[in-house]
Amino acid sequence: MRARPNLLAGFGSLVWLFVVGLPLYVMLVATFQSRADYAENGPLSFPEHVTLDNYVGDLNEGFAQYFLNTVIVTVCVVGIVLVLVPPLAYAIVRNDGKATGRVFRMFLLGLAVPSQAVIVPVFYLIDQAGLYDSLIGIVLPTAAFSMPVSALILTGVMRDVSPELYEAMTLDGASPWRIFHQLVLPLSKSGLSTIVVFSSLQAWNGFLFPLVLTQSAENKVVTMGLYDFQTEHGVDIPALLAAVVLSMLPVLLVYLFARRALVQGLMGVGGK
Repeated sequence: MRARPNLLAGFGSLVWLFVVGLPLYVMLVATFQSRADYAENGPLSFPEHVTLDNYVGDLNEGFAQYFLNTVIVTVCVVGIVLVLVPPLAYAIVRNDGKATGRVFRMFLLGLAVPSQAVIVPVFYLIDQAGLYDSLIGIVLPTAAFSMPVSALILTGVMRDVSPELYEAMTLDGASPWRIFHQLVLPLSKSGLSTIVVFSSLQAWNGFLFPLVLTQSAENKVVTMGLYDFQTEHGVDIPALLAAVVLSMLPVLLVYLFARRALVQGLMGVGGK
């Protein structure tokens, strides 16, 4: 017996597709028309003359440098998180000592402290270290604020590794370092992918630290570069939306390739 189609669910899906698709349509269509055509025809109209001038203009007016700076910041933040967080999570999972517990609780305390609340001390630390108006001055605090959530996610994933596997490798004479590299890391790929995506998003979309800790044009990142499209004569909306599309492409690609591992890693938070 054939199941009857769920018309209500189908209608709801169409409505949801319209709600999601309309903003994307408005954004993408605007990037392929000139500022004058956009102002004359409105945001819902299809461009009469398709042009790539908005994308070319964005890249020629400094957005390529902002894009490169953001890539450098993101790669450095992800690298720091991947170097520091996995050994920390492994030590927390395998060591029940009081000192390890205190360190973990200190990291979890970072979840309750928003960056806005400590931006002034962070500014003074970065300034006294001679890192003001530099990319490394953005990298360090961004990585620091990405580590608490990353540690929480990865400890949850590593707790799901079977204790019997640890015991088997220990009986074979494996050192903790070998167990970490040959057992724990391969079985924690979902958690590692999750923290890569999370820290990438934190770095790529960061606004507060670049705003406060930099001032020169050569050290601007994408989020700050979007301000360039607002002038005393108004906002160049097609050029601005073209810059938004360029800025979202890397994050979209990372998510498309890591979405399955991202979901699996988030499901492992908290352990068994």
